[in-house]
Amino acid sequence: MTRTLSVFAAIMFAGSSSYVLLAQDTSMSFFITSAGPGNGADLGGLTGADQHCQELADAAGAGDRTWHAYLSTGASGDEAAVNARDRIGTGPWYNAKGEAIAQDVDDLHGDKNNLTKETALNEKGEVVNGRGDDPNRHDILTGSQLDGTALPSDPNATCENWTSSGDGSAQLGHHDRQGGGDNPESWNSAHGSKGCSQENLQGTGGDGLFYCFAID
Repeated sequence: MTRTLSVFAAIMFAGSSSYVLLAQDTSMSFFITSAGPGNGADLGGLTGADQHCQELADAAGAGDRTWHAYLSTGASGDEAAVNARDRIGTGPWYNAKGEAIAQDVDDLHGDKNNLTKETALNEKGEVVNGRGDDPNRHDILTGSQLDGTALPSDPNATCENWTSSGDGSAQLGHHDRQGGGDNPESWNSAHGSKGCSQENLQGTGGDGLFYCFAID
């Protein structure tokens, strides 16, 4: 699907000058994955996670944009930590129905973002199951602190930087802003998972889903 642009055209002539006003592009630039790759928190690292976002966006007709997963990684060897907030572009972001999610990175991580169960849709424009639904899928992989930065790598909060489906844990957010944990109403940093396998993620209240943002 070619990116749609809502255009207001108000052409005003004042002497020899013309003014054309263009409305904001509200095509989809944010979604929750409708499914994870299927191997728990082993996403193939950030590269594999980004590719999954891109493939789902392409299937939904939004593959003309560049998509990144909202995931942090911890420092490892010579590799520096990566902050989820630094890899998602500058905004603004809209869901599949054209509803505003946040205007910029600070807005996204502030008190006035518009992330709720009803607006944090998947790439198909569907509401993702939350607390009280069967099955509960509200735990979203992030590996991040409340401000979108990486947690200390010890204890591991990223399932070995999204390459493990066994040992470890992943920091999770609640897309429906409900549940338990240290920050139950946080969309990006509510609590850790039981483990990194698909079974453990489902047992915690999730399904290996994560957030995707268009960076252009």
